Amino acid sequence: MFPLEEKTAHCTCPGYREQRPHTILYNILSWRDSSRLNDNKLNHNATVHSCNCEQRRAACLKNPKASCQIASSVLVKTVCFMRSLPSFSHLPSGDQVALLRDCWVPLFVLGLAQEKIEFEVTDAPDSSMLRQILLGQGQTEKEAEERRPQPTLAQVHKLKSCLHRLWNLDLSPKEYAYLKGAILFNPDVQALRALPFIEGLQWEAQRALQGVVLLLHPEDTGRFSRILLAASAIQTVSHNLVTELFFKPLIGNADLFDLLREMLFVQHDNR
Repeated sequence: MFPLEEKTAHCTCPGYREQRPHTILYNILSWRDSSRLNDNKLNHNATVHSCNCEQRRAACLKNPKASCQIASSVLVKTVCFMRSLPSFSHLPSGDQVALLRDCWVPLFVLGLAQEKIEFEVTDAPDSSMLRQILLGQGQTEKEAEERRPQPTLAQVHKLKSCLHRLWNLDLSPKEYAYLKGAILFNPDVQALRALPFIEGLQWEAQRALQGVVLLLHPEDTGRFSRILLAASAIQTVSHNLVTELFFKPLIGNADLFDLLREMLFVQHDNR
């Protein structure tokens, strides 16, 4: 869909192992749309790092109660956006699930950007290497496998860079809407039954986005390309990062994607 743009930081510290995102395992069904996002914006302060190796330093929200409630509201709005599109709701259910799995994180990040949500993180309590080593010695093999990687400061920095990139573009509501459509209708997702239709929907969304950009910024010939590059960047944000950082403190051990899917189809059934 969009050319991916990702820069990976290489850690030179001994003992470093790259962590890969795991399956999403959390649930937000019990949470309603918290609303009033503009009244609940969180202060953002740059985190001071005493170590050059951000890859190994685990991070958590400094104010998880407020941050997770706001994130829950943004996620609910994300699902509402998807099901509000007739072209999406008329797709085969399997295609809807596949597109939901592929796009909910980048659409959530766009929601954070559009709502101007800021958040502050701090070092996680168990982020020291010594404590990780000592705890690891007492873990069984099964416990070690079940222990999901925590968000790192490097991942959080990457997410915030994506948000600031979007804020610098100062997208209009229409630009956000068409960009969301271009991301949602991703023909590169595997095993889509309505592939030609989805390809057409993405092309229409991109053409509409380009038209709005030319209308609002006729003098800025590079703006459309910068928007597409920003879209590529947010698609590299880890599913595990978003789930662990914003939803684990709220919902604990539950399957988030299963609940997102249920939220999508329950609403369809109630129509």
